Amino acid sequence: MPCLLALDQGTTSSRAMVFDEQSRVVATAQKPFRQHFPRSGWVEHDAMEIWQSQLDCAREALERSGSSAGDVAAIGIANQRETTILWERASGRPVGPAIVWQDRRTAGLCDRLRAQGKAPEIRAITGLELDAYFSATKLAWLLDNTPGARERAAAGELAFGTVDSWLIWQLTGGRRHVTDPGNASRTMVFDIHRRCWHAELLELFGIPPGLMPEVVDSSGICGETEPALLGAAIPIAGIGGDQQAATFGQACFAPGMAKNTYGTGCFLVLNTGSPVESSQRLLTTIGWRRQGRTEYLVEGSVFVAGAVVQWLRDGLGIIRDSAEVEALAASVPDNGGAVLVPAFTGLGAPWWDAHARGALVGLSRGSTAAHIARAALESIALQTVDLVDAMNRDATAPISELRVDGGAARNDLLMQIQADLLGVPVVRPRQTETTALGAAYLAGLAVGLWQGEDELAAHWGVERRFEPRAGEDWRRGMVARWHKAVERARHWEEG
Repeated sequence: MPCLLALDQGTTSSRAMVFDEQSRVVATAQKPFRQHFPRSGWVEHDAMEIWQSQLDCAREALERSGSSAGDVAAIGIANQRETTILWERASGRPVGPAIVWQDRRTAGLCDRLRAQGKAPEIRAITGLELDAYFSATKLAWLLDNTPGARERAAAGELAFGTVDSWLIWQLTGGRRHVTDPGNASRTMVFDIHRRCWHAELLELFGIPPGLMPEVVDSSGICGETEPALLGAAIPIAGIGGDQQAATFGQACFAPGMAKNTYGTGCFLVLNTGSPVESSQRLLTTIGWRRQGRTEYLVEGSVFVAGAVVQWLRDGLGIIRDSAEVEALAASVPDNGGAVLVPAFTGLGAPWWDAHARGALVGLSRGSTAAHIARAALESIALQTVDLVDAMNRDATAPISELRVDGGAARNDLLMQIQADLLGVPVVRPRQTETTALGAAYLAGLAVGLWQGEDELAAHWGVERRFEPRAGEDWRRGMVARWHKAVERARHWEEG
């Protein structure tokens, strides 16, 4: 039977999943890779380690599935977005570290451009806030701080890409330098209305146009793998930034449908069909392009969600494994007054404060590791409340239920806290790995494994529904204390 191979390249690990024609997982493989924090606010990856870990996972998942490369109808790729890689065309090797989406080293450049009045223009063209989150300033930094990079870029020797482009380059042996409109729309140099690279913005950031990848459909064959890598030449037919792919995997095909992904960060996405300008500093972004039709989304981005649990494990050492956080947090009835604002790399929507830093307030002598663990889970849910409130102010109708996915969505306590704080049901599907599933869907549609989105929507099903149980007074009190703590964390590193 034909199958699909989804490559899910995330911020802290690479994963590969094999799906059958019924959207069922046949096999999976996952491999973490190193995170590098050379300075405060800097986050880097080794691009070659990303590639090798993803290739290893693809091979392992195929082996576990019992399938050969010849059984794979197509490959779909989902990727951590905005992370910026610059590499040599001749050798395929990076010329410096991959600068991760969480990295804040270019906040000063964004401040200078904002002072020059560039933010409204950038917003109008790209749908994005002027922020260090996106790729443009990261690429400018690499060009300015890598010896000889500007000269080599001008000479056509270098290529830029987000992680999707990097993987496709490697998979095709350097034959294809491409991205899709969804990933392109996260660079801050892509015109989301004309759907092309914007010459004036490239010039503003000092980016030679020759560095940029070709923009192809999110669902469509864009190349084939080198046969030696996986055992046969396999079509690459799906590309989606992780949040676009997760939205597709959640079957949010119609305007008005929303999902929230709980991964390293937290991403609330609403399908709007056509571009909608947010009045609440949410992002207007492209979801996917398929058969000549472009779908648009409104998105709210939280920089630290599941990563706060990793911090409890690696930074504080109060848990040994991320899975322990639920039991520890559930061992106390409430947070004991503790409020944690995990602004370790600034605050995303709706605050957009690159100078915010983490704050843990409200402690007393009675505060314990369990109270801090509960405050950490609440911080994920409270950041989502801010996004939902902002999105409701933008939308024609409020969000009446929230579809959830991602690793932390399997935490029952967190999902119940989320429902209680939002006051609407939280719905967890049977398949929570919707990022990989969305990549598989995009690829499968392109090669005719499925005929249309209605067929995919029929595969979606509920595993559990969390109904709100808390009162309105509790909800308002929690949000008020949260906003009080957020104000303590904001503008912390401003000069």
